[in-house]
Amino acid sequence: MVKICCIGAGYVGGPTMAVIALKCPSIEVVVVDISVTRITAWNSDKLTIYEPGLEDVVKKCRGVNLFFSTDTEKHISEADIVFVSVNTPTKTRGLGAGKAPDLTYWESAARMIADVAKSDKIMVEKSTVPVKTAEAIEMILTHNSKGINFQILSNPEFLSEGTAIQDLFYPDRVLIGGRETPGGQKAIETLKEVYSHWVPEDRIITTNLWSAELSKLVANAFLAQRISSVNAISALCEATGADVTEVAHVVGKNTRIGPKFLNASVGFGGSCFQKDILNLVYICECNGLPEVAHYWKQVVKINDYQKTRFVNRVVASMFNTVSGKKIAILGFAFKKDTGDTRETPAIDVCKGLLGDKAKISIYDPQVTEDQIQRDLTMNKFDWDHPIHLQPMSPSAVKQVTVTWDAYEATKGAHGICILTEWDEFKQLDYKKIYDNMQKPAFLFDGRNVVDPEKLREIGFIVYSIGKPLNAWLKHIPVVA
Repeated sequence: MVKICCIGAGYVGGPTMAVIALKCPSIEVVVVDISVTRITAWNSDKLTIYEPGLEDVVKKCRGVNLFFSTDTEKHISEADIVFVSVNTPTKTRGLGAGKAPDLTYWESAARMIADVAKSDKIMVEKSTVPVKTAEAIEMILTHNSKGINFQILSNPEFLSEGTAIQDLFYPDRVLIGGRETPGGQKAIETLKEVYSHWVPEDRIITTNLWSAELSKLVANAFLAQRISSVNAISALCEATGADVTEVAHVVGKNTRIGPKFLNASVGFGGSCFQKDILNLVYICECNGLPEVAHYWKQVVKINDYQKTRFVNRVVASMFNTVSGKKIAILGFAFKKDTGDTRETPAIDVCKGLLGDKAKISIYDPQVTEDQIQRDLTMNKFDWDHPIHLQPMSPSAVKQVTVTWDAYEATKGAHGICILTEWDEFKQLDYKKIYDNMQKPAFLFDGRNVVDPEKLREIGFIVYSIGKPLNAWLKHIPVVA
């Protein structure tokens, strides 16, 4: 029996290993992590993360050929293939602060593997890492190998939260990069054989190490670029009376462009997009390519602009102040079908409104009050460091309340901001909500979830990203 060990039981490691275990019943898969809390959750009825379909997969395999453990050294030592899915947070100090990834955990994992290994191993980069990371890892392993042979492969994940299990079941592609040596090619074939249990051969792409490492960063940069592009156009649509949904539909009909990732919104979030673009910017700068770095930096700047523009639109529309006013926030996760709040636009929007002394009431079906309060008291990039993983009592932001009901959140509110595209927000009784709000009742749709005309008929003053403005909003100057 081939044995696989994955270091890191997070959003990537847990679901990926669960699916490998399901599709490869002859392979023993162990996910290890130093966090007792996290491993305990994976072994319980309430998993550490929410992802549609994940619970069913885990329950089918757990205790059969899928195991979760804190005994990292034992399982690394016994494994034939070691996936490394540890955190690569953005550096907050020193060289490259704010852009470069901190590879401390990667280096620690490599040193542990070298220290406990008693047989040859294939080491697989699953975390998103800078191009040429494999070279540094090889150096550590080679100088500490004790005669053991290690092969490094890059196998970046291309999962989308909310659809991760389906992405794993039916991937667009599986990318495996390795050294162009006999040993490297043999390692590629070994990992390829694992995926070939369920992935068609024409969807398994093999490249050299550096292409695989860079492809992950570039793929995320291109996706984020599309979002920032349509968001930039949304501002122009509002200024001219065009409808960004119609414009995006027309543009997306061009087969060379396609319709995906052309939905205007309050901004992109998640753990990858901003971090990976800033990483790409840093790599470009280090390689003497300032013009290329500047180009990609603009994608992040437009995303920040969109969030600031939304906050300013809210404040300006509500008579240039939200001080003391109750603002209901519907949705805090960065997208629907996940409880993940990393880099969610809701954080910046809430902080912007709190800066104008608003009173905020938040409802999200998958995000806890502790998580929301923690996010609102954290500094930028803190979410990406170990302190974020530790149980703690967050310092409550007094102007913020969290409810488990959309109607309670909006009761008595002066305005509503829709910040996550949860399906249930399309089905709410907005007449009931309107009747229980302060008047005039404002609704700011940051995800284009609702039909603005129907809500205007009820009595709402509605702002939807990139949509034609009504008479009141048209004449209000908004500076981003």
